[in-house]
Amino acid sequence: MQPEPRVHPSRRTVLRLSLGLLALPGIARAAPLRVVTLFQGSADSAVALGVTPCGVVDSWSEKPMYRYLRPALAAVPHVGLETQPSLEDIVLLKPDLIVASRFRNQRIAPLLEQISTVLMLEEVFEFKRTLAMMGAAMQRQQQAMDLLGKWQQRVTQLRSQLQAKFAGRWPVTVSVLDIREDHIRSYLPTSFAGSILSELGFDWSPAARAASGVSLKLSSRESLPVVDADLFFIFQRADSKTAQQSYAALVQHPFWQPLRAVQDRQVWRVDAVAWSLSGGILGANQMLDEIARVAMAQSAS
Repeated sequence: MQPEPRVHPSRRTVLRLSLGLLALPGIARAAPLRVVTLFQGSADSAVALGVTPCGVVDSWSEKPMYRYLRPALAAVPHVGLETQPSLEDIVLLKPDLIVASRFRNQRIAPLLEQISTVLMLEEVFEFKRTLAMMGAAMQRQQQAMDLLGKWQQRVTQLRSQLQAKFAGRWPVTVSVLDIREDHIRSYLPTSFAGSILSELGFDWSPAARAASGVSLKLSSRESLPVVDADLFFIFQRADSKTAQQSYAALVQHPFWQPLRAVQDRQVWRVDAVAWSLSGGILGANQMLDEIARVAMAQSAS
């Protein structure tokens, strides 16, 4: 017998999802020409696959659309909020395919299905699945395979660089902290950013591994020891002056100073859009860019 050819895990994922999608009723075998995306990660993935949607929802910040997507989406009509898309606007666009999420759009799914074929994804932050499913639905499987293959190469390379940087301390524990106006949110391994950090080989505190959901809400700064780690990734909304003031006060707080990351000067400032709001392969690659850039800067200092 001839041995079965080896297929990269990313390629297996896309092939499996492609075959599953083609078996579903309503999924066109011809590539959809007009696509409406109803969550941020789907707009990101469409651009990555070389498709300009005919309709998108408003971004969470940097409105109406994240700066990194504006060159591709500047002329694309908007169909409302991610949490409340306008069915009337979607109808007028006459899409061949609507990419939605059960997390956001379960309630209006029957109405969306009356408008056009719907690709309904479970979550808004599982960027690899979003990319693979959209690639299959839009007959861009090869592009999806290539993107996932390049992603795996980047992760492998950056993981090696991080291992060299931290040497005997690797894997270091991390906390991802979103500094908001009235509280701190700590993202867990199951979040968008957390899944990428775990893939890179970072470790998590016992509290983070034991928690459920995608984040912990710290209403009091006295709870900071719960998120203590070797390395902090810190971000805040750039359009919130109150959040910036909150961070300025936080770094002066007596409960902040004894934390390991603070003591070792391993507090890395990163971009909120890429780390929390993008939800797609392009945003995920921006995360890798930032980690590599900060790691090299820290090594040089």
